[in-house]
Amino acid sequence: MAECTHDCSTCGEECASRQEPGSMLEKPHEQSDIRKVIGVVSGKGGVGKSMVTSLLSVLANRAGLRTAILDADVTGPSIPRSFGLRGQATADEVGIYPLLTKTGIRVMSVNLLLQNETDPVVWRGPVIAGCVKQFWTDVIWGPTDVMFIDMPPGTGDVPLTVFQSVPLDGILIVTSPQELVSMVVEKAVNMAKLMHIPVLGLVENFSYFVCPDCGGKHEIFGASHAAETAKRLGIPAVARMPIDPKLAAACDAGTVELFEGDWLNGLFDALL
Repeated sequence: MAECTHDCSTCGEECASRQEPGSMLEKPHEQSDIRKVIGVVSGKGGVGKSMVTSLLSVLANRAGLRTAILDADVTGPSIPRSFGLRGQATADEVGIYPLLTKTGIRVMSVNLLLQNETDPVVWRGPVIAGCVKQFWTDVIWGPTDVMFIDMPPGTGDVPLTVFQSVPLDGILIVTSPQELVSMVVEKAVNMAKLMHIPVLGLVENFSYFVCPDCGGKHEIFGASHAAETAKRLGIPAVARMPIDPKLAAACDAGTVELFEGDWLNGLFDALL
């Protein structure tokens, strides 16, 4: 055995005195008081993760909670559009100030820092991850009862940065009914377990379509696997959301705060 240098990061030996690495958690801005943080993740894109983030934030705000959204999907930000936010965030020597939605939800997104919302963010992974970390450390969130973090899909740099840097109380996983997606969900669950982050719930989006003529539910993408997948993976709460053109139109129009629907009520109650 080589002489011990007491630098465990470069050592492959499993000795009794091996040191545990220090916490990588970052402190939020000194003027931020954030009580609960929930990440919203997905194994793949296009499953409605940002929509679920928006709806849960609206429910929290309607319940009287001081609510915030940290949009960590830097290269594909859609939270500002859902809430009709078009202005730019401001900053001074103290920190960065989030924008407020019509009902008072605090939002920070890279689109609120760009000259034009259609400008592409052509950054490499470490720069994107650093930007997300700054949203946590440099933004003045103020007193916040619950913050939702809308993460990019997959298990790459940004989710890893959030898991390591932000004291998450847990994550929600958003998926769709296709059989393949259950495998993708399991990847997200396994990453959360690896990082010791509890999985609080599973949302199956595009679960069914309600016929406007007969009122029947039609499972266009096949039978739901949400309940069995959640049971197999030990996920405690499940919600199913329909294909709803009116809800999609509300997000596109920036009026998500006006939505009506009880699909996420049970899940929300289980979270908070």
